Amino acid sequence: MTANNAKPESYRSGPDESGHFGMFGGRLEVEQAYNQAQLDPSFQSDFDFFAEHYIGRPSPLYFAESLTQELGGARIYFKRDELNHTGAHKINNTLGQILLARRMGKKRIIAETGAGQHGVATATVCALFDLPCVVYMGSTDIERQAPNVFRMKLLGAEVIPVESGTATLKDAMNEALRDWVANVEDTFYIIGTVAGPHPYPAMVRDFQSVIGREVKEQILKAENRFPDVLVACIGGGSNAMGLFHPFLDDNLRIIGVEAAGLGVDSGKHAASLTGGTPGVLHGNRTYLLQDSDGQIIDAHSISAGLDYPGIGPEHSWLNDVGRVEYVSVTDNEALDAFQLCCRTEGIIPALEPAHALAYVTKIASALDKDNVIVMNMCGRGDKDVFTIAQALGVEL
Repeated sequence: MTANNAKPESYRSGPDESGHFGMFGGRLEVEQAYNQAQLDPSFQSDFDFFAEHYIGRPSPLYFAESLTQELGGARIYFKRDELNHTGAHKINNTLGQILLARRMGKKRIIAETGAGQHGVATATVCALFDLPCVVYMGSTDIERQAPNVFRMKLLGAEVIPVESGTATLKDAMNEALRDWVANVEDTFYIIGTVAGPHPYPAMVRDFQSVIGREVKEQILKAENRFPDVLVACIGGGSNAMGLFHPFLDDNLRIIGVEAAGLGVDSGKHAASLTGGTPGVLHGNRTYLLQDSDGQIIDAHSISAGLDYPGIGPEHSWLNDVGRVEYVSVTDNEALDAFQLCCRTEGIIPALEPAHALAYVTKIASALDKDNVIVMNMCGRGDKDVFTIAQALGVEL
């Protein structure tokens, strides 16, 4: 642990005045506009109004009784953000960012997307507020996420295929950043995760923290206490930071689940904290999959939303100071958990939270029956059914 990653008085206090979480992060001029918006009660009032009446918040906290009985051990709750409008947690963040873009007078919106959920959420709020929308998406992801591509187009977005690199999320973000640099005066870049230059990691976290704040109220009502364990999947890590951040100073176990792909030892994975080292990508210093020369190594995951060679800088910091445990789950383990959830709970999860669920299945039976686990069910599985059918050898 390095000196500038020493344990803080509060885990919720970052970033510092330079936009860093310890040694991780970076900064940007959007910061001034966001700082001003935070001081304006009308900005939060607008967010709360649309969160309730458009997104459908609060999302339920659901006791997964059948799954709990199947696994034995701890009581398992799902924070059901897949029931939000557009089917994932992404809409929380796109709503907050487009309200900021309008406040700044921006007339054009761009975004990147991997699994397509962030692209759909961005296209949705652009349609709501009548702003043009351009979404960059890797051609590999366009092929495996065709339903979401069609949804974006229905909502009026222009979807631009990216052919460079592995044609996945990293490459889409590269192209979006190039567009933004060239058109910064009239364009706002809605970043989809807790990555990029400051204030994006903190700003996206703040908008997504509605998840954890709701859980605090809901679990007290359901169990009259806080949970023993929080679990969420990690790509860039926005759904996880949204759940984790309000609880960071509380006495409970917090676990982030990365995508181990074909296995960390295989080299075909997306587990940046498990198999990466600190470096710089997309305007922030964080843990990355890279070689000894600092060249980015291609990530792999069956989940398009986790197929990214880096992670949000706050997660890197929380890893180094030891507040959050980071583990990894393979493609096959996620597929098994996906099928288990369908069979026991009648819920078809996205492949992203299926990774989190796979780790829940590993720990639940080892915990006492009076223990409580809360897992973020951050997306629904409509977008993944063709990928899963192919992986399972099912003809449609």
